[in-house]
Amino acid sequence: MSEKTASPTNTAPDHRLTVAEILGMLVADGIVGQPEADALIRECRLKRLSAHPLTIIADQKWKSRLPPHRPLAIDELGEWLAAKLGLEYYHIDPLKIDFTAVTDIMSSAYATRFGILAVQVTALEIVVATTEPFLRDWENELQPLVKKNIRRVIANPADVARYLVEFYNLARSVKRASQLGGQAAGLSSFEQLVELGRSNRQFDANDQHIVNIVDWLWQYAFEQRASDIHIEPRRELGIVRFRIDGVLHQVYQIPMSVMAAMVSRIKILGRMDLVEKRRPQDGRIKTRTADGQEAELRLSTLPTAFGEKLVMRIFDPEVLVRNFSDLGFSDEDQGRWKTMAESPHGIILVTGPTGSGKTTTLYSTLKQLATPAVNVCTIEDPIEMIEPAFNQMQVQRAIDLDFSEGVRALMRQDPDIIMVGEIRDLATAEMAIQAALTGHLVLSTLHTNDAPAAMTRLVDLGVPSYLISATLLGVMAQRLVRVLCPNCKKSVPATPEDEALWDSLVAPWKANRPSHFHQPVGCLDCRMTGYRGRIGLYEILTLSPDIKQLISDGADLAKIRDLAYREGMKPLRISGAMKVATGITTLTEVIGRATL
Repeated sequence: MSEKTASPTNTAPDHRLTVAEILGMLVADGIVGQPEADALIRECRLKRLSAHPLTIIADQKWKSRLPPHRPLAIDELGEWLAAKLGLEYYHIDPLKIDFTAVTDIMSSAYATRFGILAVQVTALEIVVATTEPFLRDWENELQPLVKKNIRRVIANPADVARYLVEFYNLARSVKRASQLGGQAAGLSSFEQLVELGRSNRQFDANDQHIVNIVDWLWQYAFEQRASDIHIEPRRELGIVRFRIDGVLHQVYQIPMSVMAAMVSRIKILGRMDLVEKRRPQDGRIKTRTADGQEAELRLSTLPTAFGEKLVMRIFDPEVLVRNFSDLGFSDEDQGRWKTMAESPHGIILVTGPTGSGKTTTLYSTLKQLATPAVNVCTIEDPIEMIEPAFNQMQVQRAIDLDFSEGVRALMRQDPDIIMVGEIRDLATAEMAIQAALTGHLVLSTLHTNDAPAAMTRLVDLGVPSYLISATLLGVMAQRLVRVLCPNCKKSVPATPEDEALWDSLVAPWKANRPSHFHQPVGCLDCRMTGYRGRIGLYEILTLSPDIKQLISDGADLAKIRDLAYREGMKPLRISGAMKVATGITTLTEVIGRATL
């Protein structure tokens, strides 16, 4: 049955929703009591409240009288009303909406007049979100113009009001910027297409339209908890992608000329060379989120076939105040790590692939160690987060200031603790060992698959095994896995497939198989992904006398790993299994990221 024959909104006369009307339906359904409804109606008449009826009712913070007595928030009321009227309740996700296409459907004034907003355009239909389901005149007027089916959905009134302004403003900025320029000059495209008749004038990066687009991009990246923003040139369009919880999502397509101006705007703010488009560059911007929190963006440009690609990595200063439990350390992990970090001298290594959270672990550790009585110095490439409690130095290869020279310089600064961003070569490893031998605690990173492999990696670099056993305190390998959204995850009985995955994950270790496993579902809080945030898996190897002897004897990696397991080191997969058993993450996440 079609919507037009099934929905009660097609038979009722055109009118705007009222508080009394909605309260009457809520009382009839047993969700709200009559006394509360009568009191609110009197209050509305007395104060002449002008907000949307759903908003007014949601502001009362009532709970449903029906089990399970859920709070009557705006989304719950919207879902109830949509179901009551035979319509769909639509959550507006700005990252999934083509703002250029939806704003072409109708003018901003027309959309504002009826409280509607196009949210999806396909070849066959247009989905229009409304806050007034009993107003239908616009549908009859719009149908002949768009020549497509129109499907009405109900949306949060606050979202419609907000995005109605923001989408049209953003689309207006993009269109006006496009009209001003044409194809931007100097893109250094490998296959630059010369279009006759175009002015080829480059935009002013400080043009207000470009400023609006860049500000809007950052605003939504912060709101969606993005860790990285990718602006990528293509032949015809620029692509914008956000990395959220470790997964890239394509969110916008922008004209190439506008994208080039956006990159120029960001390069100016990052104090980068605006003219240089042939070489990679690095920069940094410090800004504030909409709620006033400071955020740092690390910029990196790369020349590609169709122009400059820009990646902005977003660093949240709050990671420095997280405790080890928040990062995913178990009590046993914390004990092992704390024992190593409180040693007066030696080397501690953190290993793992790029993006596994190594820097966050080191910063959090240094933050706790950096008391007024301790001098903490770092040499980084680049400095990722500015922390006033540290003395931070950045590698400058143009003047031959690399990691090894940086450590050499820091040694003359009377340090207690030194962090080396990464040990990449023998010279850096030798300086780190020299610092450890002279009474300093050194923390650094390596790129290896697991903790025991760090020893063989140092040997491959040319470090004598006796120096490794003399200075190395321990190694921690880590990975990041996505965390199940606590608001929507569900527990389901283990299937034969789950049992087989569990057995493959924990073998040959003995670990009781759970009878139930948690699965992702998807809700508004997690953007329907089922996951919200990430947490660490850790494998901590402390160097016992027996392991040091094996290293000095030149034993192979397999023997070192086996002895570490016998001495209590739990591999990454067991750390993951523990988080699966407690409902923090899923088997597929752990198997995909923590198995070798």
